[in-house]
Amino acid sequence: MTQELVMSLGNSTVFVAFKLVLPVLLVSMIVGLLISIFQAVTQIQEMTLTFVPKILVTILTLIVAGPWMLSVLLDFTISLFTAIPTYVRP
Repeated sequence: MTQELVMSLGNSTVFVAFKLVLPVLLVSMIVGLLISIFQAVTQIQEMTLTFVPKILVTILTLIVAGPWMLSVLLDFTISLFTAIPTYVRP
């Protein structure tokens, strides 16, 4: 394995991880922002008001985006396993 190959594998791994995490983080961030605006307007400072909706929306996002996330991860894993013979040279 060359240094360029290791860097390329690391780069593609980070890219896939970023692509998998991005939908959940974006939805959670948007819901958190909306809840904080609601709290600022109504002056309600309840901790469960921020925690429970974000957890529910995160779970819903995982349910909706789960099949897509699984297919991305499977595609990356299959391409990684099929390329093993090119990575290891005797």
